Amino acid sequence: MSIETTVTRAWQRQAAWLWLLLPISWLYGFITIIRRQAYKIGILSSYRAPVPVMVIGNISVGGSGKTPLIIALVNHLQEQGVKVGVISRGYGGDTSQMPALVSATSLPNVVGDEPCLIVTMTGAAMAVCPSREQAINTLLKAYPDLQLIIADDGLQHYALQRDIEWIVVDAARGFGNKQLLPTGFLREPVSRLEGASVIYHESLETILAQNNKEDGYSHPANRLTVHLEADNMQRLWQSESTDSQTETERPKKGSKIHAVSGIGYPQRFFNTLKWLGFDVIGHPYPDHYDFSLAELFQYGDYPIVVTTKDAVKIRALLLKHTAEQALIGDYKALVDRLWVLPVTAILSDNCYLHLEQQLNHLGIVTKSYETKN
Repeated sequence: MSIETTVTRAWQRQAAWLWLLLPISWLYGFITIIRRQAYKIGILSSYRAPVPVMVIGNISVGGSGKTPLIIALVNHLQEQGVKVGVISRGYGGDTSQMPALVSATSLPNVVGDEPCLIVTMTGAAMAVCPSREQAINTLLKAYPDLQLIIADDGLQHYALQRDIEWIVVDAARGFGNKQLLPTGFLREPVSRLEGASVIYHESLETILAQNNKEDGYSHPANRLTVHLEADNMQRLWQSESTDSQTETERPKKGSKIHAVSGIGYPQRFFNTLKWLGFDVIGHPYPDHYDFSLAELFQYGDYPIVVTTKDAVKIRALLLKHTAEQALIGDYKALVDRLWVLPVTAILSDNCYLHLEQQLNHLGIVTKSYETKN
């Protein structure tokens, strides 16, 4: 088990030994405050893009559902006639090849797994680079007519000025022990939420409870929320020897499955599969984990289900393998066991209304706003 996995599990159960790390958290917090103030007063320089920038991030380590939210937002903005592009650090990619534009044929080991997924799902103009300024310049050189740029996970990148901030909070995990790294899983204190648009990622169970009047559960009327809804399970790889998908071929409710996940918060994925009725054997891996096909062979007794983010990298591995040799024997058997569970982010109406107001303030008019006025 890796150190990352050990610490993540300790955060989840709020292990007592984490408090021994409190002096390190104090030092981390002090450096964070000094750094942010240095950008605020101009000691450290920041970049102002020629078009409005919307930053979407979180103050915690681990998954908060940010990537599905970005995909849903980009699709919505495209439907509303807004020319939107996306930038990202390109975590897990090859920085020696950045800045780089992301296309449908880009590989995750070059540009990162999340950028590959975002472009696959939206077709949006996208560029990656640790320097967000270079990413934006690269993007605008190729797409000069963009009206808005969404920065994926750039909340703490204060070298980039922003016009809109959306902070995604996992309502189920909350803020843990409310301590900064490494005692807790917060990158910045809870006070950082002040002045930003806070989007609460609710579980589907919570959403259903809210809609059940007998439960008596309700949110504040102006609360901005998002939840994930699972789509039909799909084969990860459609080989020539694989028959066309049918409902009976998919793993059935009540059956055992291996849930393999290398995302920020694997337990959410496992919980979703359990809620769908599967008998889940969970296998958590560190975020952005680079799987090997040989590593997946150990899960040979039941179907293997992965997230769309992990599927991006596994498909790249299969593509590389098929370029070298045919899928036969153990590899064919593995392909036949691999499934992916797509999810769709469902934003509350308040989110879209709030976004429309923010964009209108920046002079970006959506089709919905034109219709209303």
